[in-house]
Amino acid sequence: MNKYFLSLVFLFLSCCVRAQTGKAVNVPGVVRAAFQKAYPGVAGTWEKEGRAYEVNFQKGGKAMSCVINGRGTIVETETEIRPERLPAAARSYLQAHYPGQALKEAARIVKAGGRLEFEANVGTMDVLFDANGNFIRTVKD
Repeated sequence: MNKYFLSLVFLFLSCCVRAQTGKAVNVPGVVRAAFQKAYPGVAGTWEKEGRAYEVNFQKGGKAMSCVINGRGTIVETETEIRPERLPAAARSYLQAHYPGQALKEAARIVKAGGRLEFEANVGTMDVLFDANGNFIRTVKD
């Protein structure tokens, strides 16, 4: 009977641990405060991204995300855009290098300090461009 009871306890505890590691993210107060200061009253879903935290949210009918470091500094803000809003040079690059592949999503990214970039999601890759639409690099999605 004791073995049966102990087995149930261990099974229950392992399920609890798995549920916590898969979902909950312990976001420091300074990080949450930085997000609330930038976007008052907006709620989002948090993820750990390396040493930083990413919050995904909706604002003005658009999908957005912010990456905030542990000191509460916004590292980048990404806003969903229609693919036709990418710079012409970026669209030309995509047509030349990814012919016949559908452009899944596009985004406008503002880095810390105000540097502007664009992102296009093609297949399993994110293709990054500068403000003028010049190719920067690809990143595995």
